[in-house]
Amino acid sequence: MIFAVTASLLGFLALSIPVGIVLFLLGIGVDQFFTPFPLLRGLGQVVWSSSNSSTLIAIPFFVLLGEILVRGGIAEKTYEALDKWFSWLPGGLIHANIGTATMFSATSGSSVATAATVATVAMPQAEKLGYDPKLFSGAIAAGGTLGIMIPHRNLIVYGFLTETSIPRLFLAGLVPGLVMAVAFMLVTVVLCKIKPSLGGQSRSFTWAERVGSLRHLIPILILFIAVIGSIYAGWATPTESAAIGVVIAMLIAAFNRGVSNDMIKLCLVGTVRITAMIMLVIIGAYFLNFTLTAAGMGRELKDLLTGLNFSPMGTLMVVVALYIVLGFFIETLSLMVATIPIIVPIMTGMGFDKVWFGILLIVLIEMALITPPVGLNLYVVQGARKSGRLSEVMLGTIPFVLVMMAMIVGLIFLPQLALFLPDYL
Repeated sequence: MIFAVTASLLGFLALSIPVGIVLFLLGIGVDQFFTPFPLLRGLGQVVWSSSNSSTLIAIPFFVLLGEILVRGGIAEKTYEALDKWFSWLPGGLIHANIGTATMFSATSGSSVATAATVATVAMPQAEKLGYDPKLFSGAIAAGGTLGIMIPHRNLIVYGFLTETSIPRLFLAGLVPGLVMAVAFMLVTVVLCKIKPSLGGQSRSFTWAERVGSLRHLIPILILFIAVIGSIYAGWATPTESAAIGVVIAMLIAAFNRGVSNDMIKLCLVGTVRITAMIMLVIIGAYFLNFTLTAAGMGRELKDLLTGLNFSPMGTLMVVVALYIVLGFFIETLSLMVATIPIIVPIMTGMGFDKVWFGILLIVLIEMALITPPVGLNLYVVQGARKSGRLSEVMLGTIPFVLVMMAMIVGLIFLPQLALFLPDYL
């Protein structure tokens, strides 16, 4: 059954069938071929129970928050301000790419939307100032993955699917996310020191210009503190903090004169589309998990893993390798919802902390955004470039993929990277 379900999943995805539909089709197939029980009769109850949760309300709020940031004219001003502060470093604008991507993905929770926004703003500057197209575009694609921790709607999905505290997940992801952002910048500095031509023209700004640019950074920092701080302090649930973030983002967009009827319409339509896609995938995943559990898939997979006679650490390495390979072919949200209900109970049963494993899993899954052939951020950045080859973007992400792999190793051998803040606070 494991082979049949995996092969069917890859086959349906290769046919470009929408992911949510694929999950329902797999569930129906499992019902028809691998169990004598009439599981389809439980479809209505599964659909209702999987969508009737107040926790999920946070998802459309975070999506709307990201839409407002993207369409409200905030990205360009934030990018220009960070450019003034980071221009003295080897690599110049590349650090502005990473910084802007970190700030926007941290508040909007969308890696792909962040990569698209930063690429649109940054690419004209790269061509004008002579930056190496591979490293420059690779930094944008990789930078979009940095907000996975601070927070990200995928963490909400993980918390919902595994019944894990979402505030603890947000706390656990903060340190790894910031460490990766700093590591991305350090890698850029080293590469540009070794080969200065990668970093384009050297530029400098006065302190007056830098201080003056803070008026574009302070509102974003206020938004971040309001959204994340209210969760960490226990003043608001993730849903409530996301709603607060939407109001603040609208005020920032209005201050920047980025609010219009068309902008509001585009934000709302985009929110409905993305939320509907996410909910279809979540409901489909719940139905598939329901049929797989009834058919004994969890038991088969557990027997397979335990039959290897590996230690818990050896089993973890197998799971890490599995996610890296699957990430080459399956889109991130699909990979999450299709595997988490099966894998997480096995790993927690072996003694691994559920919060820690969630952060490790999110890093693995988000790394799939910048690994070919299905890395969405690669195609988003290439689309914004409007020239050159996709292979250039892929080559440019290699240093940052290595950083993410180093973070995976760090989380495995130093779990307190993720657990220090949740345990301390």
